[in-house]
Amino acid sequence: MTDPSHRSDPLRAAAETMRQVRERCVWSQQITHRDLVPYLVEESHEVIEAVETGDGADLREELGDLLWQVLFHAAIAAHDGAFDIDDVARGLTEKMVRRHPHVFSDAIAETPEEVLVHWNAAKAAEKHARRSVLDGIPAGMPVLARAQKVLGRVHPVVERANAATETKHPRDEPAPLPASEIELGDALLSLVAHARANGWDAERALRERLRVLENDVRAAESGG
Repeated sequence: MTDPSHRSDPLRAAAETMRQVRERCVWSQQITHRDLVPYLVEESHEVIEAVETGDGADLREELGDLLWQVLFHAAIAAHDGAFDIDDVARGLTEKMVRRHPHVFSDAIAETPEEVLVHWNAAKAAEKHARRSVLDGIPAGMPVLARAQKVLGRVHPVVERANAATETKHPRDEPAPLPASEIELGDALLSLVAHARANGWDAERALRERLRVLENDVRAAESGG
């Protein structure tokens, strides 16, 4: 079989390589979407590490490994008759065009804030079935990342939640504590050390506190 790496279109060659691997490799033939989840998480973290360490060569390689995961999922779906990598790419292109009307249409956005307004408006139109600002936040996110995501979403509802409950929830505004990202890291590490010294589970504590916030926000949204 022809080696697809010699094609002039590298992305198409990568997709063809994946197709051949899926069809001819006995291990790959048995893999499901669920089986790939740990690899997807691992590759995502390796991309993050390459970004944060500033290693350009590693970043290029790790992005390739992450792309392989996308191609693998698409190949599994194609085999099942659900969709293929072209459908993935087509859907992505259409979504990005919709969410950038200031680039592909006559909308105007001269600041990052105005860009975000267009993005959120397009996203709201796409996700019209969602009933809560919390809908769509993956439950499996690391708890600290999830907390940051939730706080970014619930800002408009926090005042109502605070008025309706005895628990006072933070707004999406920094408290007057750390003055820099480095100091924030020190403060977080100190909190973890404090939790460890007292035999507390820092992740569980944040997860449970976040659950209270989410429940109160959903109650405020529903008028409860």
